[in-house]
This record gives sequence, C-alpha cells and structure tokens, in this order.
Amino acid sequence: MLKGSLVAIATPMQADSSLDEATLRALVDWHIAEGTHGIVVVGTTGESPTVDFDEHCRLIDIVVAQCGGRIPVIAGTGANSTREAIELAGYAKKAGADYSLSVVPYYNKPNQDGLYAHFKAIAEAVDMPHILYNVPGRTVADLANDTALRLAQIPNIVGIKDATGNMERATDLILRAPADFTLYSGDDASALAFLMLGGHGSISVTANVVPSHYSKMCEAAFAGDYASARHHNAKMFLLHQRLFCEANPIPVKWALHRMGRIGPGMRLPLVPLNAAFHDRVLEAMRSADIPV
Repeated sequence: MLKGSLVAIATPMQADSSLDEATLRALVDWHIAEGTHGIVVVGTTGESPTVDFDEHCRLIDIVVAQCGGRIPVIAGTGANSTREAIELAGYAKKAGADYSLSVVPYYNKPNQDGLYAHFKAIAEAVDMPHILYNVPGRTVADLANDTALRLAQIPNIVGIKDATGNMERATDLILRAPADFTLYSGDDASALAFLMLGGHGSISVTANVVPSHYSKMCEAAFAGDYASARHHNAKMFLLHQRLFCEANPIPVKWALHRMGRIGPGMRLPLVPLNAAFHDRVLEAMRSADIPV
C-alpha cells in the first residue's frame, strides 16, 4: 500500500512553453532527497489539460526514468474519452509507472452508471493498479461514494484521491472502504484531518514547495505523533490557502520560480500569477520557512 506525501509535480516549461526536461529531472531528484514518498506526473498541477498526447507520454517516461525505482511513480492517465484514458493507461504501464491516476471524465457529465462503466473498462483493459480521482470542482461530474466503493470491488482498482475537501464524506468513505483500498486526500487544507481519520496519504500541491514539511507531517500522523503533525501542518497552512488564490498550478509555479527551482514558463490558456497576489504568496512562503 502506497502511503504518505505524493507530490502532484508541476511541469517545468521554457519561456516559449516547451517542456523543460532537465529541470523536471532535477525536481524529481530534489523531491526524493526531501523525503517525498511518491510522484504523481501529468496531473492537474502538471498541466495535463494543455500538454498534447506525445508530451503526456514523454513526461511519464522522464519521471519513471529519473525515479529509477527509488520511489513509486503515479502516472496521470485520465481523459473524458474512455478510449483515450485506456490508451494513456496502457502507455503508463509500458513505460514502467507503478500506478495510474484516472480522473473522473470532465465536461461530458456522465451519470453514476457511466462513471462505473468508464473506470471498469479502463481496469479491464490495462492490468495495472488504478487510482480513481474525484475532483468535482474541476470535472462537474461527481463520483459518489457508493460508486467508488462499487469500483473498489474490481481487483486492480486500488484506491481513490478524494479532492472534495468534505470531511463528512471522507469519514463515510474511510469507514466503508475495504481494508486494502487506499484513500488519498486531494485537498491540502484538510489533508491532516483526512489522515487522522484513517486516510493513507495526500496527493498534494503544497508538497511541490515544501516537500520535507509535507512528508514529515504524514509520517508523524501515521506514527501517532499528532503534535508534530500539527506543527508541520501549521507551517504550511497559509500555503494550503494561498497556492489556490488563482487556478492551480499558476500560484505554485510562480512560487517554484521564485525559489529558483523552475523557469517562468506557463502554457496558455494559463498565464503567470497576477501581481496583486505576489505579496500574499510570498507571505505564505515565508511562514513555511522558505527563503525568498
């Protein structure tokens, strides 16, 4: 069971918005050195909606190769076309990714039967561990807990990332899920509460800029050292809020650029962080002991 801090890694881009492969490799090495437990590549934070199919596959290749088995790789493979999601998952398996992360189909608004059939088809077509990803604020469609638990009966659907931030809903999911079904928070502000309720980890935006704090928070929560877990979470709390002052990944890429970790590149329709938010993000970075 994969547990802990799983960074939804940003995709570095050159000033002309082309992929910055060397910087991505350096980010992977930094995360491993800082204690990150796993890397999610080409998720929302990795600008999956704006990279093309070949770039998507290339990003998976780079992260799998750079990790070299040191920590697990979770490849974002979601699509609103079931056929494309199957193709991406098949590529992720061939490339050597340890897991696929498949988001609820966006825009076309399938009902619960359609969602079940979509994920079942992916799992049956590609024999690898699949993690469901529910983020209704992005997708509009919402994977109900009952549907997620029905999908949990399929052997190679092994977990879910719940990005609703709804603790009542999370509690219900945690109490009813099979013991071997892995439960990840997808909401940084409530991730510690999720872990203390019995969740297994967090797929995080905040971990992009404070990987050590995030991994230590998770480890402390699992060890029952709640005072230490709360300390690390308190250090990150302003980041949990302010890295979402504009659409993710705009603020986190600005913060990483300010840290000297990546260049300024962003791909349209996303644009750099509005200057009105710079001081707010800087304050959050300083509160987390990031030298800026």
